[in-house]
Amino acid sequence: MNYFKSARFYQIYPIGLLGAEWDNNFDLESDSDSDPIPVSKLIKLHNWIPHLCRLGVNAIYLCPVFEYTHHGYDTKNYMKIDPRLGTNEELAAFVIECHKNGIKIVLDGVFNHVGREFWAFQDVILNREKSAYSSWFYINFSGNSGYNDGFWYEGWEGHYELVKLNLNNPAVIRHLLDAVGVWINDLSIDGLRLDVAYLLPKDFMRELCNFCRNKKSDFWLVGEALHGNYRSLMDDGLLDSVTNYECYKGLHSSFNSTNMFEIAYSLNRQFGNEHWTLYKNKHLFNFVDNHDVTRIATILNEPRHLPLIYTLLFTMPGIPCVYYGSEWGIKGDKKDGDDSLRPQIDFPSWNELSDLISLLSRIRAGNRCLTLGDYKQLHLTNSQFIFERAIDSERVIVAINIAPDEYVAHFNANAGCGLDYLTEEEVDFGSGLRMKAYSTMIIGNLQ
Repeated sequence: MNYFKSARFYQIYPIGLLGAEWDNNFDLESDSDSDPIPVSKLIKLHNWIPHLCRLGVNAIYLCPVFEYTHHGYDTKNYMKIDPRLGTNEELAAFVIECHKNGIKIVLDGVFNHVGREFWAFQDVILNREKSAYSSWFYINFSGNSGYNDGFWYEGWEGHYELVKLNLNNPAVIRHLLDAVGVWINDLSIDGLRLDVAYLLPKDFMRELCNFCRNKKSDFWLVGEALHGNYRSLMDDGLLDSVTNYECYKGLHSSFNSTNMFEIAYSLNRQFGNEHWTLYKNKHLFNFVDNHDVTRIATILNEPRHLPLIYTLLFTMPGIPCVYYGSEWGIKGDKKDGDDSLRPQIDFPSWNELSDLISLLSRIRAGNRCLTLGDYKQLHLTNSQFIFERAIDSERVIVAINIAPDEYVAHFNANAGCGLDYLTEEEVDFGSGLRMKAYSTMIIGNLQ
């Protein structure tokens, strides 16, 4: 698992990025000449590999790619790539090209629910109680659904276009494990992100984790978690990591409210050196935005905070992930709908923010203490936040000033001088650490 502890992730929502059609109206088994034929779009992803290498990415998280009805989380068939994107062979070719460039691939595993067009649920609609697959779902044949099926079924959180799978049924589990086996054997993927992991039965997750690791010993599994104690999803042979929504909220909220105490509290609670720390030696999946939330360039009140929040993302404990397009600051607001968060982009762009993120990736890759080191808070005010990452004899001090004024911080750096890796300038702690307005420092070579 050491590879993923040092990963710099990039998230892609393929159907959005590649401009695929919203409706899956393709019948690839039809003999009719009038039926539409999808145009493969996966080949476009190859054009992004040089951009990702320049950015310092060494792992990609791809949102759903398997055949679905609309948005990806309404699966029709776990065994084949959605025709709007391409073919299994084309995805396998992309994975091979990524591996050649030192980039791992993690796919979305959507196992809690399927779409109404999932083949087994279609059989239930057709055959009702006589269907061999009626026990694959939570169904009451004496009720009715909002789709007037003549029977009731459980949907994900009341969304009845998403049919909840019975993950206590051995036949369902076997079907899902068979699919994952195909993904590992034929597509050579390196990990899975489990959608709504907080709802998955622990026994199913444990069986899935064991299956994947027996197939590939360094296979990595991260789960979507929103609230509560994340350790319940990572202990006892379960997942390697979870999505760190606690710090996601704390990051932008601290900047917008001029209250760095909020993110500092979360980091100390999660990774501090007290005996009650929740996730010491765990590596949570960190982000400032993703396909479900408002873009960070939109939600931040002060544009000059954008480079600062990325510096914090790449230096705090955990695994950083950048959402496609956000590395050059595109905007998107959740209130305008999910499409605004998942735009089509034909070619990647580059600007000063991209330069910074590329530099942060290189700094992180070159300093073991930023990936594996302990966390210690050194200085904290509403607008200034200084902490240390350390492992063995290696140390780095990270200093952030979100204020519009210069600030001099007085604290015990346990060093007289150092080197700011961001500017390659020497730093003298003798009369306090002088921090420019709206600035960050990553100080190593401490002496």
